[in-house]
Amino acid sequence: MWEKSNLYILFLLVFCNIMFAYYLITLFVCVTMKAYADYMGFILTLNEGVKRKKLTCEYKVSETVEKLLDLLGTLDRWIDETPPVDQPSRFGNKAYRTWYSKLDQEAEALVATVLPESSAPAAQEIAVYLKEAVGNATRIDYGTGHEAAFAAFLCCLCKVGALRVDDQMAMVFRVFNRYLEVMRKLQKTYRMEPAGSQGVWGLDDFQFLPFIWGSAQLVDHPTLEPRHFIEDKVVNEHYPDYMFLECIKFINEMKTGPFAEHSNQLWNISAVPNWAKVNQGLIRMYKAEQPVSLPRELWGQAVYIHPHPFLHILPPPSLPRSLPSLPPSPRLQQPSAGLHSSLPLLAPHRDRALALSSSQWMFAPSCSFPSLLLLCRNMTLSLMTFRKTKTFF
Repeated sequence: MWEKSNLYILFLLVFCNIMFAYYLITLFVCVTMKAYADYMGFILTLNEGVKRKKLTCEYKVSETVEKLLDLLGTLDRWIDETPPVDQPSRFGNKAYRTWYSKLDQEAEALVATVLPESSAPAAQEIAVYLKEAVGNATRIDYGTGHEAAFAAFLCCLCKVGALRVDDQMAMVFRVFNRYLEVMRKLQKTYRMEPAGSQGVWGLDDFQFLPFIWGSAQLVDHPTLEPRHFIEDKVVNEHYPDYMFLECIKFINEMKTGPFAEHSNQLWNISAVPNWAKVNQGLIRMYKAEQPVSLPRELWGQAVYIHPHPFLHILPPPSLPRSLPSLPPSPRLQQPSAGLHSSLPLLAPHRDRALALSSSQWMFAPSCSFPSLLLLCRNMTLSLMTFRKTKTFF
């Protein structure tokens, strides 16, 4: 009888621990899946906005876009003011840390110059994404997770109303393209290593989004087909007009040897019959790969600087009524209008990106659920101590 009661106590303790862990995972997923859905909706919205359009086409350039270009110009100027230092190691020049320290100190002030006065309190939170978008100062590396942080930075500017519906082409063709120029200069100047690179099996060591948006530009092109981008003559002739070819040109400059060997995935893509299929395939590939790096880059490192900055920008998750919702940041006013609220394309794309539906939840935890679990666990531990049972853990 004594042994049987011990087993009951053990089972209760294990059950409470498992259920408490499940609650934490459930709460994390119900919060982050909304942010992920908004992020992917933002990416797909811009993808639709740049289809069949050249980098050199005419589009509106707003005052906010000009301010963002000035911000990126400041980062570019700091690179010139911080030359690489002599060191025995070939890669990861330590002068990058000096450059990054300038951004770390000035990021909030730089972001404040872009925001409208009504959204000024959001500068501290949005600045986190700008700092995350330029690489890691400890490892001196850069990868697609940092690129995603810059996309989230633009998404946040849309959320607070700094960027509008008619800025979507300028966001890609001017702001993001300028960002790529600065990042490539960083990579070459400080010999930054690729973060989380899959080597020859990855699409690219540093970027992903310009391939998605660049392939969207080439959809239904009358002469250029996917098989042409491996030809140097075609790339050199058309790269000023198309982001995809601009990326191929940079790869050709940085890597030597046969293209099929150093960029095998891109070589395989050249066999796809048309650009529409290339674009769709890259989006599926991005969805499959980015959820692994998004929590780490957007909610992992940033959370140590400020708790859940993205959650303050985004509205509470659209989940069953019984699920808890997090209150918005008291420092941030809800924007009256922005890309999320006024762009018709974002709503369907956001719904497509939201992979987890409410019907998949086993139960909806209430706000008192973790307290109940902890109470049961503590009572069980106290009972075990009181009865001087065997130590199970």
